[in-house]
Amino acid sequence: MRYLHTMVRVTDVEKSLDFYCNKLGLKEVRRHDNEKGRFTLIFLAAPGDGDTNAKRSPELELTYNWDPEDYGGGRNFGHLAYKVANIYETCQRLMDGGVTINRPPRDGNMAFVRSPDNISIEILQEGAPLPPQEPWLSMKNTGVW
Repeated sequence: MRYLHTMVRVTDVEKSLDFYCNKLGLKEVRRHDNEKGRFTLIFLAAPGDGDTNAKRSPELELTYNWDPEDYGGGRNFGHLAYKVANIYETCQRLMDGGVTINRPPRDGNMAFVRSPDNISIEILQEGAPLPPQEPWLSMKNTGVW
């Protein structure tokens, strides 16, 4: 058995791709439009993942239903998690792109943000935590994560 992907429903393809690709840093690896089913599937991978078809790393599947639906909120989904080379640089890039850091990386190890569709995203420092530093150290939580 091999883990393949996580699917999240999105309400705006452009906003979602801007968040996941331009701000978070994932890349689109394939897309499937299904006219009969009236949906689009967009598969994303972290840089370096998904480069070969033989043994792809797990992907994020964005599902866009062409007919509007209200998906509601809720924490029953949980969250997506990604490791990054430098959590402070990643969080700064996200903030510079207009993303709210809901749980700042005060410990140099973990932060949370939310996608345009309110999916909670955990960002983890690869390897050992970075030494705590400002402005992250004194930054308060914002909203829920």
